[in-house]
Amino acid sequence: MNKKDIINTYELKIKELDEHNKLYYEKSDPKLSDSDYDNLKIEIIQLEKKFSFLNNPNSPSKKVGFKPSKSFEKYQHKVPMLSLSNAFDVEDLKNFEKKIFNYLNTKINIEYSVEPKIDGISASLTYKNKKLEYGVSRGDGKIGELITENLKTIKDIPTEIKKKDFPNNIEIRGEVFISKKDFFNIQNKFANPRNAASGSLRQKDPNETKKIPLNFIAYSYGYIENNSFKSQSDFLNTLKKWGFRTNKDNNILVNIEELIKFHKRFEAKRFNLDYDLDGLVYKINDLNLQKRLGYISNAPRWAIAHKFSADNAYTKINNIDIQIGRTGAMTPVAKVEPVNIGGVVVSNATLHNEDEINRKDIRIGDIVKIERAGDVIPHVIEVDLAKRGKNLKPFIFPLKCPSCGSNTIKEYNKTTKKFDAVRRCLNEKFKCERISIEKIKHFISKDALNIDGLGKKVAEKFWEINLIKKPEDIFNLDFNKIKNLDGWGEQSVKNLEISIQKSKKTTLQRLIYSIGIRHIGIENARLISENVKSISGFINIIKKKQFGKFLNIDGIGETQINSLKHYFSNKLNFESLIELKNILNIENESIVQDGILKNKTFMFTGKLDGISRAEAKSIIEKNAGTTISNVNKNLNYLVIGEKPTKRKIDQAKNFGVKIISQNDLKKLIN
Repeated sequence: MNKKDIINTYELKIKELDEHNKLYYEKSDPKLSDSDYDNLKIEIIQLEKKFSFLNNPNSPSKKVGFKPSKSFEKYQHKVPMLSLSNAFDVEDLKNFEKKIFNYLNTKINIEYSVEPKIDGISASLTYKNKKLEYGVSRGDGKIGELITENLKTIKDIPTEIKKKDFPNNIEIRGEVFISKKDFFNIQNKFANPRNAASGSLRQKDPNETKKIPLNFIAYSYGYIENNSFKSQSDFLNTLKKWGFRTNKDNNILVNIEELIKFHKRFEAKRFNLDYDLDGLVYKINDLNLQKRLGYISNAPRWAIAHKFSADNAYTKINNIDIQIGRTGAMTPVAKVEPVNIGGVVVSNATLHNEDEINRKDIRIGDIVKIERAGDVIPHVIEVDLAKRGKNLKPFIFPLKCPSCGSNTIKEYNKTTKKFDAVRRCLNEKFKCERISIEKIKHFISKDALNIDGLGKKVAEKFWEINLIKKPEDIFNLDFNKIKNLDGWGEQSVKNLEISIQKSKKTTLQRLIYSIGIRHIGIENARLISENVKSISGFINIIKKKQFGKFLNIDGIGETQINSLKHYFSNKLNFESLIELKNILNIENESIVQDGILKNKTFMFTGKLDGISRAEAKSIIEKNAGTTISNVNKNLNYLVIGEKPTKRKIDQAKNFGVKIISQNDLKKLIN
């Protein structure tokens, strides 16, 4: 390459990194794996080392993180929050130590403070006169976002320290994260635990942050007034005495050999921990030596992050199958030569969607790198183009559904003004077998009817031998026929029968969710069930095609209503619902028959004082009133809080709706 080509390549990589930094730090929506992100940074730094004329202020050798969001007040760190250099193997660690010896011009024995590198969001806490005064995100390392009130919602962060030896002016640094166990309960809202932590801290309303069970691990300081600490380990021990949470897996080791052994042991058990981490941090334990070594442009000389290797391996793609989900989503799956990754034999890997196949140019017959991390589904990282055969053709994604032959489409998203990445089967005559099978799997799943003993594989088998074709068939199974099937005995059949009978007692929310209507998840099913009150009320709305009534439910919009219309435009779906109504024992929602607000409708605009909108709605409903989400002629009261929406107030005046304050509402319900 000539000089111009080298500069162009370099600048393109810088631009790509900047885009991914924005996705990672500002949008909390990373598109690259940690290993791919690290590799991109390494490529840029290696180019700079090789060609001295390359220079860019956005280079990872000069820049940390990403510029703070405009949504929050800015705060300049008293001491910059820098990133760490990375080590990936033994040689990297030896070079790290060698650079220290070269800088000191002598070889010394080094004691290391070893700390797990939690994959979360860095934050700093400034205490003055023993009270928390500022809480700040890392931002670009120099300037962060002031998120004090959000950080105060985290139980691990004390707002006041009463210990006598606690400094009058100190900045403590640590990592905000969410445990795997807690993330499991909210995984439908966020892509991964780190996104959950980042998204929660970026809420404008601390009450929203409070809803997410965040944790904080303290690991360092930025500034201490009259600092008398001699070592990092002493500081960590004192943090614990002051009431801060520190990592129980922190350790002290004395040489590279010990670091390597500890890293190997810890990497083997990392997936059993209740938090995500991507490596270990090694810090020189002696704080005076830290001070002497100082910093390079964007990282300390005295610390390094030893990354974990991603669990990956190379194998061959033998075929690409298209799987059809219950909503018609078409997911490509690579059938690969079985390969052992992290002790698990992998024969399938997700390819995500059509765009991903095209972007990575994945072809049948390719040699590919597959990654598996913990419980994450194995996926293809990249193609080894050097090993690609000459006659391999690009994979053409089917424009017709492989199951039923219906046309497939990519829907246009009006919000993003882009076509979805996922292609879907239109199920034009509602005859797609794969969609029907997946709907039955959904119907019996844990959050739906939760039928023990009737798993996905059993459901598929029963479908193949015509025992189940519709959800209602589950409740009319021929158990004598099942007894004669391979793998079934008297007891297992009896257990299945008991489980099916038990599942008949359910709630309207579970039923609405279980029938598998697109865009109607657990929360939307709850909102609808609370509004219609009974299965009869739900069926009546469908029968009379009065779907517009759902517009009055806060949280239900046109997307959900159009999905309901489309689902029940199929006569068979409606008939199935009627049959399920007759089979199941569906508990009605508790209805308040009489109350001071009976036959009155309310709507809120603006922030309420001392109470959430959800709690206010609950109080109205307990007093027999109802809440709606649109200003119309059926609205009786518009309750205004702080900073109400002017448009809603003007609409209310036009309809002659009575406008009241929060205090007026209190008087109405005494």
